[in-house]
Amino acid sequence: MNLIDIGANLTHDSFDRDRDAVLQRARDAGVARMIITGASREHSPKALTLAQAHPGALFATAGVHPHHAVEYTEECDAEMRALHAHTEVVAVGECGLDFFRDFSPRPAQRKAFERQLQIAVETQKPLFLHQRDAHADFMAMMKNFDGKLGPAVVHCFTGSREELFDYLDNDWHIGITGWLCDERRGQHLREIVGNIPAHRLMVETDAPYLLPRTLKPMPKDRRNEPAFLPHIVEELARDRGEDVAIAAANSAATAAAFFRLPGA
Repeated sequence: MNLIDIGANLTHDSFDRDRDAVLQRARDAGVARMIITGASREHSPKALTLAQAHPGALFATAGVHPHHAVEYTEECDAEMRALHAHTEVVAVGECGLDFFRDFSPRPAQRKAFERQLQIAVETQKPLFLHQRDAHADFMAMMKNFDGKLGPAVVHCFTGSREELFDYLDNDWHIGITGWLCDERRGQHLREIVGNIPAHRLMVETDAPYLLPRTLKPMPKDRRNEPAFLPHIVEELARDRGEDVAIAAANSAATAAAFFRLPGA
C-alpha cells in the first residue's frame, strides 16, 4: 500500500517517547505520507515543526478546534495566518463546531470558526472540518461562505445518512476513521460508506484517538497510530465491496489531489 493518513495528531504528548518509531512503523505498514493535525495555538506550530523535519512525507494543518475556541483571539488569528504562510501547512483547521461537549461556549465556537473560514477564503487552502451535534449551525455557517471557499473535507465523519448527503451535495470530501470499526457506534457507517464517491473519500486514523476496536492484537496502551491505517482501509473496502488495493489507491490519489501534495 501507498497510503496517506489525512489526520494524525502526532504532536500529542503520548507520542513524545517514541515518535520516530511510530513514524517508522507507519512507513513499514505502507503509510507513505501523513497530514499532521494542528488543532490549537499550542499544537499547530508543533505540527508545522514536525512537518518541516520530514519534508515530502509529513505535512501539517493549522487551526483551532472548537474545543479550544476561547483561545481564538486577535493574536491567535495573527499566529494562524503566519503559519499559513508556510508551504508545509496544507489546510485550514481543524476547525468547526462541536455542540456534543461544549468545551467552549457556542458563541466562541461560531466566532472562531468564522475567522478560520475567512482565512480559508483568503488563502484558498483546503478546509479540514470538524462537526459534532451541530449540523444545522455548521451548514448555515458554511452557506454564508458559499462560492468563496476552496475544497473541504469533513474530517472523522460519524454522522447520519442525511448529513452525509448534505456534505456530498456540496461537493465536500469525507474522512473515514476507525469509528467504522466500532460495533457500538459505527455500524451505521458500514451501511452508508458505499455511497461516497471514490474521488470524495479519504482515510485517517485520528491517532492517538479512535483505536479500531476490530484490530487484533490490540496494543497494550490502547493508543492508535498511523501504522493501523491499513486495517481501516481493509474494513472500508469490505463495506464498499471493493478490492483493498483499489480502495487504498483511490483514497491516496484523492488525498494527494485534495491537499495539493507535491507530485500529485
